[in-house]
Order: sequence, then C-alpha cells, then structure tokens
Amino acid sequence: MKVHILDDWFDTLRGLPCFAKLDAHEVTVWTDHAPDPAALAARVQEADALVLFRERTRITADLLDRLPHLKLISQRSVYPHIDVDACTRTGVLLCSNMHSGTPSYAAAEHTLALILASYRQIPDQVASIRAGQWQSGVGRTLRGRTLGLYGYGRIAQAVAGYARALGMTVQWWASDDGRARAAANGEQVAASRHSFFATSDIVSVHVRLKPATRGIITADDLAAMAPRSLFVNTSRSGLVETGALETEVAQNRIFAAIDVFDTEPLTDPAHPLLTARNVLPTPHLGYVTEDEFDLQFSDIFDQINAYADGAPIHMINPETWTTP
Repeated sequence: MKVHILDDWFDTLRGLPCFAKLDAHEVTVWTDHAPDPAALAARVQEADALVLFRERTRITADLLDRLPHLKLISQRSVYPHIDVDACTRTGVLLCSNMHSGTPSYAAAEHTLALILASYRQIPDQVASIRAGQWQSGVGRTLRGRTLGLYGYGRIAQAVAGYARALGMTVQWWASDDGRARAAANGEQVAASRHSFFATSDIVSVHVRLKPATRGIITADDLAAMAPRSLFVNTSRSGLVETGALETEVAQNRIFAAIDVFDTEPLTDPAHPLLTARNVLPTPHLGYVTEDEFDLQFSDIFDQINAYADGAPIHMINPETWTTP
C-alpha cells in the first residue's frame, strides 16, 4: 500500500522500532503541515492510506472528496478532527485504537512538569541566570497543597499518584458517574463544584473533548478560584469556555499552565496566552515523547497491516468495509 504519514514535524518515526512494521509498504513521510485541503490533496493524491498525528490535521469532506484513491485512515484515540460521515460516504475506512485501560503517561508527566515549573518559576529563573542576574524571585512548595483534578479518568489518576508522592492532597470533580466512581474508590470528592474550584490550590483538567464537554470549564469556575491559584490544561482548549481563560489571566489574579490552544500550531507571538507573565505555555507537548510515539504508532501501523491482510481492526465506521 502507498502510505502517507502527515505532520511528523521532526521526522521522528523513521528512527523508532515500530517503523519496521511498514517495511512491506511504500511510505511517504511529510514533515511539515499543510492546512489547505487543496494543497494537501495534491500532496497525497496517490495515497491508499493516511496516517495521522493525533489532531494535527483536520480531515474534512472537502479533503476526502479530492482523494478518490484513499481507502484507509489510521490513527489512535479520539477523532473530533475527522468527518466520519464523509469518510463513510467516500468509502474511506477509519481505524482508531481507543486504547482502553492504557493512559498516556507522557501526558500525565507533562502535567506534573507544568505544575512544578510554574510553582518554582523555572522558566523565569532560567532566563534570569542566563542573563547574568542570578535568582529572579521566590517560588512555592507543592507539599501540603491541594490538587483538584477535574475528570476521573486514566490520565488524571496517574497525575494523582505523582501528586501524592509529593505530599499533596488530591480532590476530585467530574461527571455524575465520574464522581460516583471516585467516591466508591475512596477518593475525596469536593462537596460542590464551586467548592472544588474555590478550595483547590491547583486545578488540572483531564476530560475528553466532545460536544457534551465543550466549554465545560466556565468563566464562573475560573472566577471561583482563589488568588494565586494555578489552572492547568493539558487536555484540550475547547474544554474551556471561549475567551474565559484569556479574560481571567488578564486580571493577573490567578496563574495558568497551558499545553493546548484553540488554534494549533499557534504561531502568533502576540496571543494573550503567550504574552501574559502569569501564563506558562507549551506547544502541545503532552504526548510528544519518543516512547509515547512508539507505543501509539505501533498500534497505528498494526491497523494498516491488518487492513492490508484483509482483516481490519479497530474500525470506527465498519459499514465502509467490504471483504475483498
């Protein structure tokens, strides 16, 4: 099969053990981003299969209509960036391993890294010493603080383990079902939503983005947070009400550590979340490690080989598949 891999910005996959799974295929790797559907379609016109790097490229009906040879899209995890109905209409099978029971430890680790870096002012301290000015301020200790985790899922539970190892108290808020599961497991669930935001020194969001969760973190939630508290988002920007975080941090009352943005890649240095001194931004690094890539793309390449063998796995729109 002619396999095209999109958005491998640092040409990482060729050097990973999992890449050998594609030895039987003709592989093209694109190391830059092509957001225009017409330009992208011209690049991958001969592709039998597209491999996606999470949500870096949107797969729209406009794009699919320009790719008559495309048979398969292979990726991992959720797919809000893919028009599944258009895939089905154009005869393109979408395969995506939902990796039940396997959290992204890379994302959990990055959450902890952002919390530590923000509390200890690491970016500012590094800039200070490089400028020959030694210390630039005084950070804060995490031990004894309360970490509020919004969403009782796999990544949040991994973060909770790291926090407890540092001597932090962990409390939870989530959907009705999530709070019930947390309580059943002996976890500390906040008495109310308002109490959760008001009494957490740090709030970290770990929820999947879908129509029901879009904008689930509101301006009122952020306003309820105590002065000098920290809001962390390594999940999806769309979970926060549009403009609410920008408005809140502009008041210079709380801090934020953000790995996700409404527009990605975000290359506007004047964006308010990049210029605010009380915001620590990183460019969607949560899942970006060699180890995580090898894990994820091993699954993705298995899906390609299964399709080539006539026995597709992890089908999202199985009605598209017809046995040869």
